Amino acid sequence: MWPPADSDHVLVDAASMGAAEQRLFESGMPVAALMEKVGLAMAAWLLARRDLLRHGVVVLVGPGHNGGDGLVVARELHLAGIEVSLWCPLPIRKTLTAEHLRHGEWLGLRQRIQEPDPGGSELWLDAVFGLGQSRPLPELLADLFRRRQQLRPGALISLDVPSGLCSDQGTVLGEQAACASVTLSVGWLKRGLSLDPARSWVGALVRIDLGLPSAVLGNAAAVLPRRLPVSESCSAPLPPLPPTAMKYERGRCLVVAGSDRYPGAAHLALRGAMASGCGCGCVQAVVPPRLQSSLWQVLPEAMQLEDGVIPERLDAVLVGPGLGESTHWWSQWSEQMLSVAGLLVLDADGLNGLAASPQGWRWLLKRRGPTCLTPHAAEFSQLFPDCDAGDALEKAIAAARCSRCCILLKGAHSVLADPSGAAVVLAGTSPRVARTGLGDLLAGFVIGWGAQGVAAQQQPGLESFAAAAALHGLAAARARSSDASTIADCLKINTARCQKKQTTMFNEV
Repeated sequence: MWPPADSDHVLVDAASMGAAEQRLFESGMPVAALMEKVGLAMAAWLLARRDLLRHGVVVLVGPGHNGGDGLVVARELHLAGIEVSLWCPLPIRKTLTAEHLRHGEWLGLRQRIQEPDPGGSELWLDAVFGLGQSRPLPELLADLFRRRQQLRPGALISLDVPSGLCSDQGTVLGEQAACASVTLSVGWLKRGLSLDPARSWVGALVRIDLGLPSAVLGNAAAVLPRRLPVSESCSAPLPPLPPTAMKYERGRCLVVAGSDRYPGAAHLALRGAMASGCGCGCVQAVVPPRLQSSLWQVLPEAMQLEDGVIPERLDAVLVGPGLGESTHWWSQWSEQMLSVAGLLVLDADGLNGLAASPQGWRWLLKRRGPTCLTPHAAEFSQLFPDCDAGDALEKAIAAARCSRCCILLKGAHSVLADPSGAAVVLAGTSPRVARTGLGDLLAGFVIGWGAQGVAAQQQPGLESFAAAAALHGLAAARARSSDASTIADCLKINTARCQKKQTTMFNEV
């Protein structure tokens, strides 16, 4: 399984985290011991970055166990010589938290009577509300966090989950949440914090390892979604091509893309396919007339088809980028697409044509070969209106299950899901990806990468598509330009490095 279902990649929801904690308590671990473990680990992370603490620290203490965690952190920082004060905006409800507060005051920690100055130079540690929040912040706190972000942006760190944010869906509960520069997620990364709605509130997402055994999550780890930083894309398993593979054994794919109005979409999709490592001369194209006469000059490796008929011996077919609004191509290509035994990828106008067809997404149920859809949010809503509820993970999983296809739902944190319900969320992506042309490049790369898997007699699935999407995201993050052609060059270089690195490791073994 890649990415692996380990503590660095699994995304937990509130129910799974609660079950894991209950499993620990039933094993004999006291609640107080777990709170101490959490607080010490977060304090160690902060003390390793003393520059953040140079102006002192204000700990905002909540009424529950998240407030208790914050009090353990406050104690440790105080004992390490950091100037720390406490503010409790709400009455303490948990006995253990109240005991930590009493002990902190005995040690000399000062509790503020008035709310802290939102323009103050101290670092704020948000320990008000943690996992499983369900109600908006009280207006007093909402206003205070709003003013803090206005006056001292970046001078707040949240412990586990920013107060006012749903830990499962990453949405703001109301109109305001704590806006963190860093969120220290305890034990495992919380599901909602990796989704797009949380991006403006979470800041840098850091997992605080507690050294807990993997058995704590039980069987849940195998079915929970996973987080994939694009920086790990070079660890993706490569399609297992024979060591003597000739060009026709390295994937044969067809790109049906572009129109007289959008010839660039075809060009970028083809560049993506060739960047994947498909065999030279095995990337074929059906492109608009405007591009036909000049294609050989810019992409000499691509072979053009004149008659618009899908050849029988293909490993993968991409249909859609830049085809335009006319629907005549759907009647021309839909029956041929059903007969593709290898991988079929539908993107952009391929998705729009499918949504406008009489059967809609149910047409996909006729397919026998593997299929991957690469919609952005608006295309998804048009194609799967009955699955367009919940967060991006819920949407992608629901659509994958009903259509029996893999779904790559594009966004700042793209989400991938397969018909089994398995899902992956990309992380570490760059805002440069949100640019015209990069979706075409991604679709072409997905088809080229998938074609190599089919050529190696593997059924391309979630692992393959996640690898392709992550490599694309890494290229956008590393490129010094947001230009799609520049990122295409970077994608080709990164893919070659990945292949060379893994080939070298294989030979050494």
